[in-house]
Amino acid sequence: MNGNISKVGFAASMLSVGFSLYLYFIHGDEMLGIFVGLWAPTLILATKEIEAMMDN
Repeated sequence: MNGNISKVGFAASMLSVGFSLYLYFIHGDEMLGIFVGLWAPTLILATKEIEAMMDN
């Protein structure tokens, strides 16, 4: 189960980066693009914490 959580967290962070690039360059909303881009490390850290809680 833990491997699946890592995969979901990684996929969500990559989607965040992709959506951030879209917002920043194509949509032209630079501040929102930066904000969404900051979600990626948060998602990865949250995934690691969830895995640690499940291991205990």
